[in-house]
Amino acid sequence: MQFRNLGRSGLRVSLVGLGCNNFGGRIDDEATRKVVDAAIEHGITLFDTADIYGEKAGSERVLGEVLGARRKDIVLASKFGMKMFHGGQGGSRRYIMSAVEESLTRLKTDWLDLYQFHTPDPLTPIDETLRALEDLVTQGKVRYVGCSNMPGWQVADAQWTARDLRLTGFASAQDEYSLLKRGAEKDLIPALKHYGMGLLPYFPLANGALTGKYKRNAPMPDGARLTKLPERAGQIFSEANWAKIEALTDFCEARGRTLVELAFSWLAAQPVVSSVIAGATRPEQIAANVKAADWALTADELAEIDRITA
Repeated sequence: MQFRNLGRSGLRVSLVGLGCNNFGGRIDDEATRKVVDAAIEHGITLFDTADIYGEKAGSERVLGEVLGARRKDIVLASKFGMKMFHGGQGGSRRYIMSAVEESLTRLKTDWLDLYQFHTPDPLTPIDETLRALEDLVTQGKVRYVGCSNMPGWQVADAQWTARDLRLTGFASAQDEYSLLKRGAEKDLIPALKHYGMGLLPYFPLANGALTGKYKRNAPMPDGARLTKLPERAGQIFSEANWAKIEALTDFCEARGRTLVELAFSWLAAQPVVSSVIAGATRPEQIAANVKAADWALTADELAEIDRITA
C-alpha cells in the first residue's frame, strides 16, 4: 500500500481508502466486519463514513462496533451537514456541536481524524461553520477538517476566510471525479492546488460504469448498482460516454489490463489526489481495489487517456 499526505497537511492516508456507505444498510454487521478486516489486512488506513450513511446512521454505528481497539490504528473520517433521519442538517454552530457528539458516540471514539462539511449550507455564513470547527479542533475532538461537494469558488472563499480569521482551513475536499466525470478539473482542482488541499475522489468507477460489466445494447446485469438506478444509468450511459468506455476498454486490452485497474491508477496518477475512496460489500473487492492502484501509467499513456476522455 502506498501512502500520501492529505494535501499539505501532515496527515498520512492510504492511497486507496474505504468508503463505508454500504455499512449499516446495504450489508449487515457480519458482512461489514469481513470487509473491515480485509481492508486492514491489505493496508487501508483511511475509513470514510458519514452520519447519513446506512439506515438511521447505521454506518457509523456498525463501524464503531466492528473497529473496537483497532480504531487507534486507522484514519477515521466522517461528515456532517446533510439532512439526517431526525431532520437535523446544515453548518450552523448549534448543529455542528450536536452532530459531532452524536457521531463520536456512534463510532465509540473520542476523536475524528477528519471531519468533513458534507454539502454547502446557504443559510449559514462560512465563518460561523469554520469557527465551530476550529473549536472542535481546539477541544481535540477533531484533528483535521475538510469539505465535500463545494464548487471551486466556495472552496476559495472558505480558505480565504479561514486565513483572514486565523482559523483552521480545510485540508481536503471530497468530490466526484473519474475518467467519465472530469468536471472538477475546470475550477475545483485549480483551487485545491492553490490552497494545498488534497482531493478525495468518490465514485472512482463512475457508479460501476468503469467495471467492464456493462455493454452497449446489452441487457443490464442483474443486481448491479446501475441496474437498480435507471435514472443515474441514463445520465452515465450517454453516447459520448459509451464511446469513451469502449475506447478505454481497447486501451486496457492492448496492455493486458482491466478498466478497474485503469480507473484507479489514473486517479492515483493525479498529483492532487490523496486517496481514492472506494466502497466494498465483499472482502475480495478490497483486494481488487488495492491491486488496481498499482499500475504506473507513463506520460504517453496519460496523454492518450486525455485524448479519449478530456
